[in-house]
Amino acid sequence: MKILKKDQMEEVRPHMVGGEGECTVRQFLPVDCAYGAGRLFAVNTLEPGCSVGYHKHQGEYEVYYILEGVGHVVDDGEEYDLAAGDMMQCRDGSSHSIENRSDKPLRFLALILNVRDPA
Repeated sequence: MKILKKDQMEEVRPHMVGGEGECTVRQFLPVDCAYGAGRLFAVNTLEPGCSVGYHKHQGEYEVYYILEGVGHVVDDGEEYDLAAGDMMQCRDGSSHSIENRSDKPLRFLALILNVRDPA
């Protein structure tokens, strides 16, 4: 299966989970093609001054992988910066946010995956 960039759903989400400005979300894998693995498989873009608000994950976890730019993360109260090639995981029951404090766009993979019981 292939999904060309031009065929991927892209939307601009204002104040994403209470964040500042807008987040552009380009879903490269539709949920119905993910075999129940999760609910978001996207490249997110935050322009300078924009953020994804602090939020909690229950029954799922989220991975951010930075493609370009620098993101300021709050991860269960701990603050740090991530740059291209860095990643973070917000585990089930944890909370996080990400903000672009730089003067360049921040692009990152965002994967929201379901927690599975080992069988």
